[in-house]
Amino acid sequence: MTATHKDMANAIRALSMDAVQRANSGHPGMPMGMADVASVLFSRFLKFDAANPAWPDRDRFVLSAGHGSMLLYSLLYLTGYPGWTLEDLKAFRQLGSKTAGHPEYGHAAGIETTTGPLGQGLATAVGMALAERMLNARYGSELVDHATYVIVGDGCLMEGVSHEAAGLAARQNLCKLIVLWDDNDITIDGATELSTCEDTLARFDAYGWSTRRVDGHDRDDIEAGIAAELQSDRPSLIACKTIIGFGAPNKQGTSAVHGAPLGDEEIAAAREVLGWPYAPFEIPDEILNAWRAVGQRGGAIREDWAEKLGRAKNAERLMHTLSGALPESFDATINTIKQNFADAPKKIATRITSKITLDSLTKAVPSMVGGSADLTGSNGTLADGMALVTPDNATGNYIEYGVREFGMAAAMNGFALHGGFIPYGGTFLVFADYMRPAIRLSALMGVRAIYVMTHDSIGLGEDGPTHQPVETLASLRAIPNTCVFRPADGVETAECWALALKARTTPSILSLTRQGLTPVRLKHTTQNLSAQGAYVLQEPDGARDVTLLATGSEVEIAMDAAKRLADEGVRAAVVSMPCFELFATQDAAYQAGVLGTAPRIAIEAAVQQGWDRWLGNDGVFIGMNGFGASAPAPDLYAHFGITAKAIVDAAKSAIG
Repeated sequence: MTATHKDMANAIRALSMDAVQRANSGHPGMPMGMADVASVLFSRFLKFDAANPAWPDRDRFVLSAGHGSMLLYSLLYLTGYPGWTLEDLKAFRQLGSKTAGHPEYGHAAGIETTTGPLGQGLATAVGMALAERMLNARYGSELVDHATYVIVGDGCLMEGVSHEAAGLAARQNLCKLIVLWDDNDITIDGATELSTCEDTLARFDAYGWSTRRVDGHDRDDIEAGIAAELQSDRPSLIACKTIIGFGAPNKQGTSAVHGAPLGDEEIAAAREVLGWPYAPFEIPDEILNAWRAVGQRGGAIREDWAEKLGRAKNAERLMHTLSGALPESFDATINTIKQNFADAPKKIATRITSKITLDSLTKAVPSMVGGSADLTGSNGTLADGMALVTPDNATGNYIEYGVREFGMAAAMNGFALHGGFIPYGGTFLVFADYMRPAIRLSALMGVRAIYVMTHDSIGLGEDGPTHQPVETLASLRAIPNTCVFRPADGVETAECWALALKARTTPSILSLTRQGLTPVRLKHTTQNLSAQGAYVLQEPDGARDVTLLATGSEVEIAMDAAKRLADEGVRAAVVSMPCFELFATQDAAYQAGVLGTAPRIAIEAAVQQGWDRWLGNDGVFIGMNGFGASAPAPDLYAHFGITAKAIVDAAKSAIG
């Protein structure tokens, strides 16, 4: 017996409903509804070699509707990805399994990105597709020529980030991006008409996408639709009209099949309707063999690619780029930047010292790709010599993301996941709230994405409390596996950039000032002091009477206060704390040596949350207790009591 398309699609349906039933948890409806589309995509179009899941020139497949994870897991098992077994599917949603409720990047081969928060998969895929286009412009189609396919649901396209992603994809003319929409008219609460009345295809037509409709249960119609869109010179949206939970006779087409097990009786009825008389998790050999042949189909294509790579003059450069490694000269570049700042100290904003640092780093690290959410001049993210990536020319290394903070951050994740680029992107720190879901996924996946966040306190001045991020630092420090850097001057800025670029499995946030700062690191050292998270910037002669802890723009205020205290015979140490997270990783002895036993005072133009760990029970915090105000920065610092005088008064009180 030769396996048919129906057999192969039903294998996905059966595994999905069986795994959800066994877990007593999950979403069977989408995998059952999109099984036909996925079967056509994988068997007829997707360029991949299951035996070599990291092949750089593979097509990327992103399941943006991540709740339907059993669709992906079934395909990875059926096509023979390394390490996938039936036992993994039986362990769906169980502790320690590969098969988490939503796809988790890094858990197993074939999972290109973490998805689940709806819409982010699509936005991440835009970054992947843009990375492909840019690498293709650098290395040519013989070495880089692959598509990015995305399955989205109604919820993905309702999420606002889909608008940002679609607009960016259209502007960058990502013609190798093909989005397959599971157009089933159902959400958790019921029919989509409860909450939306938009014409989605007209919306994407307006962006400049190519759009079409297909019957999501007609193999030939699906195949013809994908084949046609592969010839398009625009990004593509294919509306695949499907029945959610296809094959479950009493629940299909309803919200009841979206996010709950079908139940034993309905599964038995579905097996009869589908003509699938096999036991749970049983896949007949002829059907499994057909799927395994699909998984092997790309092997010859991959081998041909490897031969081309072997002959290519730029092969070594490409593979080094894809490895994500920094050049051997990197540390020397950083030390030159630090030396220059120390030798010629100037009162300038850290957003400017970041720009100066980038002027050198982007030349030394060609894989860096920058951008900004329409704040390029303010963020200082366009380094000297960088060129824009445009619809007509992808050889540049700077992207105008537009006012799309969330879309930018998600695309940066796509760049990092795709490989070949180290992405950084800028906006004002207060707008981190627009980006937080993507920053969180950066941290969850452990990818190197660098967020350049300027105008980081009341120091931005007249724009007022809407733009003054008093609570934002604390909220970002709360995200696990994230380094929040707040440098005090040019030297620390260069050190923090070095740490961010070396952090292969951790995203970084650079919190930078609008206002000029007096340099505090005036003596050059090749040691990266910021790598310790906190260090003693100034130690008094003799035992400490008080320790002043500060970050960023408040370090200069602490230094001023220490001088005033010294004039009055009070011995104050000043500790710069550019990164709480790195300081927390130091051993207890180092932490104790930095913090000391004297009373502690912390100074930061933000809320206190997060400081208590370093202050101890009797420490004093000088900072913000509420929102800011609109006024020149010096007036605001005085108004809110973040001054050297306030520190001096607090120190005297603390030491009695």
